[in-house]
Amino acid sequence: MRRSLPIALLVVAALLAPAAALAQPPGDGPDQTIAPDQRIAVDEAVLARGHMDVGPRFVDGAWKLMVHDDTGDPSVWRNLDRTAFQVSDKALLTVPDNPAYAFIGKPGARVHVLPQVQNPEVAWVGWNTQDPEVMEVVDRGVTLTLTGVDGPGELFVYLQAGNFGAADVLWDSTKAARQDIWVDTNTHTHANWVFTTPGVYLVQVEAHAKLVDGKEARNTATLRFAVGDATDTKAALAAKPRTSASAPPSAAASEKDSVGSDGGSGPPWGVSALIAAVVVLGALVVVVVVRGRAAKRQGTSG
Repeated sequence: MRRSLPIALLVVAALLAPAAALAQPPGDGPDQTIAPDQRIAVDEAVLARGHMDVGPRFVDGAWKLMVHDDTGDPSVWRNLDRTAFQVSDKALLTVPDNPAYAFIGKPGARVHVLPQVQNPEVAWVGWNTQDPEVMEVVDRGVTLTLTGVDGPGELFVYLQAGNFGAADVLWDSTKAARQDIWVDTNTHTHANWVFTTPGVYLVQVEAHAKLVDGKEARNTATLRFAVGDATDTKAALAAKPRTSASAPPSAAASEKDSVGSDGGSGPPWGVSALIAAVVVLGALVVVVVVRGRAAKRQGTSG
């Protein structure tokens, strides 16, 4: 099984900490295997501490993005629309006075961080592609795409390699709407999740993969974060995304070709244009005929 990427200490630390002290020596993430028959929990859940991974799996033959909850014994899979990740004030850290982390905010700002390295006081959120059926039928890997973020502040998800290099920013809510992460099959990775302002965040993520039989699998789900002690987890569970997850152009074009430009059962654009042209031509013919008859009457009466 593939080990996770090298990991480092939180990329934001106390204001007075020197930048060189931000990284730990590289280490390995938790090795894990996922049983094919792990149960899917149907109850609502608030995950505040312990290990959990977002990842795809097949449910009754359907591709679905879920969360693998390893906080209890035994581990279970959970539906993301019934799960909230709680980010308590124990996750608060201070942005250091270092240009390497200027993308997060101004030095001295307080931000909530779910870290790449496990902190037992807060949730440890990563992603995996280790469901046995996923590893069997997916061709090479899975693309996880950020398609939208609703929240009172900004979200940054990034990796720190542990070699004092620059942060590898994977998702940045201030950038383009669609941002891809490529994840090989049988991969298990953790990253830093930074939220700049307390409140409810709805993070829309699409999981897309090509299968070995040539078909494609695609599903979009919403990750729900309740950031800050004062944020109600029930509000996070009940919230509806304001931004819609947009399909990539190729998928949108394919869908329009099959079911019509409005997603319904209407004719394709080319057929509609032809119909419109016929209608206009018919109207012109009627006008010509009417005018001809009128001229004939006038000639007869004269």
